[in-house]
Amino acid sequence: MKNIKFRLIVMNFLQYAVWGSYLTSMGTYLFNIGLQERIGLFYAVQGIVSLFMPALVGIIADRWIQAQRMLGLCHTLAAVFAGLTAFYGTGAMGAVEFAPLFSLYTLSVAFYMPTIALSNSVAYSLLERAGLDTVKAFPPIRVWGTVGFICAMVGCDLAGFQSSYMQFAQCATLGLLLGVYAFLLPQCPIAKGEKKSLGEALGLKAFALFKQKKMAIFFIFSMLLGVSLQITNGFANPFISNFEAIPEYANTFGVQHANILISLSQVSETLCILLIPFCLKRFGIKNVMLMSMFAWVLRFGLFGLGNPGTGVWMFILSMIVYGVAFDFFNVSGSLYVNQETSEDIRSSAQGLFMMMTNGVGATIGTLGAQAVVNHFVYNGSEGVAMMQGWSTTWLIFAGYALIVAILFALVFKYKHNPNAEVKVTH
Repeated sequence: MKNIKFRLIVMNFLQYAVWGSYLTSMGTYLFNIGLQERIGLFYAVQGIVSLFMPALVGIIADRWIQAQRMLGLCHTLAAVFAGLTAFYGTGAMGAVEFAPLFSLYTLSVAFYMPTIALSNSVAYSLLERAGLDTVKAFPPIRVWGTVGFICAMVGCDLAGFQSSYMQFAQCATLGLLLGVYAFLLPQCPIAKGEKKSLGEALGLKAFALFKQKKMAIFFIFSMLLGVSLQITNGFANPFISNFEAIPEYANTFGVQHANILISLSQVSETLCILLIPFCLKRFGIKNVMLMSMFAWVLRFGLFGLGNPGTGVWMFILSMIVYGVAFDFFNVSGSLYVNQETSEDIRSSAQGLFMMMTNGVGATIGTLGAQAVVNHFVYNGSEGVAMMQGWSTTWLIFAGYALIVAILFALVFKYKHNPNAEVKVTH
């Protein structure tokens, strides 16, 4: 277990660099090849595969295959299909068709999405084996994942990949590297114990968490908040890039380098992760998640009111609050699930959390967002009229986030003791 923190830092850096290679720029690539009305499908499929793949892989990691080996296998397969996606883009040249591109991409994300929860399980397991407190030790490690995401985004932008299929080639290269690296990590023990029922052996015990009112409400609101997760990933880059049609904004930095501007969101995320241990101890999970929800209101609202010219400060502020919006929900939620579940179902529970957020929630969110964007933006309008449609769209998203925040404040009951030691329960 020597240098385990450093080894987990490398794992997290590569884990999110793989995703950052295409996640925020894919929308612009799809717009450029004439698939703008199907952007939502490409982001929604991440949610669709998250309905079952993270839970399935978590079950396997809980019962049969060591988590670090499962992580390596999933990354290798995801990288192969990402490489084939790029290869198809190369061969198709200017005649990219939806069906083959979407199919190859879907297979890639089907194996990538489970690795998000699985990498958390690997980190928690190895930190606990090293005798470290996961609540204190994990956030400073996880922050390097965001650094990796930023480096991949900026690298994609500067290399000129954000509007081409080459972003998938970058993704594949990093994925293969991580696939090999994961197999070299220390072993994560497989849960052992008394003979269990078939349902427990399959990892279905994690779904019993819905019998607990507190956990059921938590998972339901995780789904509702998950609706917001992929909206800006899919549409922020095309939105900012569309300002190019208005002469006064065409040559602004944001329009020319949308990915770099958006990467400020991940810089904020990097810093906000470090606040999580303090905020969880001081305010508790309910208030931390409320902070996240109201941050989403600002994230969308500022997009709706700003522009890359005199209103660029609103874009920058939107990027800053993203750190709170994303981290205070995703990372704190993952830690909360880890605390509230026993070791024998922990990987399955993390998979269930992913299923509710990046599965059900993100699928509904991206498909719903695409419908709103198609109605107000991709309706034949151009120039100023198109940008007015974008403004209306973002304000609708902000209104949704506000409603969810108010309902959560009223429904979720959680008694927090700020004087109690925050620790992982077993």
